[in-house]
Amino acid sequence: MRKFSKTMTSAFVALFVFFSGILPAQAQVAFDTGTLTITTQAGKQLEFEVEWALTAEQRARGLMERETLADNAGMLFDFGETRMVTMWMANTPLSLDMVFIDEAGGVVRVAEKTTPFSEAIVGSGKPVRYALEIRGGRAAELGLTAGARLVLPLDLPQAKTP
Repeated sequence: MRKFSKTMTSAFVALFVFFSGILPAQAQVAFDTGTLTITTQAGKQLEFEVEWALTAEQRARGLMERETLADNAGMLFDFGETRMVTMWMANTPLSLDMVFIDEAGGVVRVAEKTTPFSEAIVGSGKPVRYALEIRGGRAAELGLTAGARLVLPLDLPQAKTP
């Protein structure tokens, strides 16, 4: 029988703990909040009160296990660099719209009404720096489509040092 390395064993244990629900869901990750503004192609200003997902741990947690989300609330994922992004809906009971935004603030794709609890991959389609998750169907209600612009610079919280 093959022996697993310590790294592989640790990775499997971490995945087991994460997916088995042994750790309390929301108690493990805290998010700072702020306001962001997006201008639609029609010139309408949309304001969202968002939680900032800035660290790998925060991005991994995202909106998992949330059962409600206010109309003008969401979560902004900052990946720290421009790259192809893939996301999924595992452990997320809400349908979400995923708004993929490039480094310059341009909305490049809106994945509307994603399927709750789905493990299907939702991709950005193009390299992006940010992804904004809002309540499913909200983008269409607001006229938020590709071509809209995130108002930059963002007032992100400063990185916390240990």
